[in-house]
Amino acid sequence: MQENESRPGNQEFYHLEVWKKSRLLRNKAIMTADGFPNKEKYDLGDQVKRAARSVTACIAEGHGRFTYKDQVHFCIIARGSLSELLNHFIDAFDQHYIDKSTLVVLKQNIFEVHRLLNGYISYLKTKLDNNRKKG
Repeated sequence: MQENESRPGNQEFYHLEVWKKSRLLRNKAIMTADGFPNKEKYDLGDQVKRAARSVTACIAEGHGRFTYKDQVHFCIIARGSLSELLNHFIDAFDQHYIDKSTLVVLKQNIFEVHRLLNGYISYLKTKLDNNRKKG
């Protein structure tokens, strides 16, 4: 992916701040899951990776739909995946796969992405409402 590539007149999904922060979270989540015991490689570790990847994927997919309604829908799915990811990290903490300080940092990252997603959803809903008023 070249950072200077973009569609004329439209921002690519990978330029969105919410996607960038989600990407960082995804990478931290994958690194964390890779540190789980081998017995969790295809269980909790896989679930962590799937939930983390779902966040960035849903933001990208929604952005590619080019309608505000679809973008909101996929961002809401991404927000649900964030909650799932937090649940998996709490589970990892309960099973002693991660320590409290790691959980605290991951929660902070998740809450930051959650805040950005909520802001982006609000922005998209405003755009959607404005389009409905024009139509």
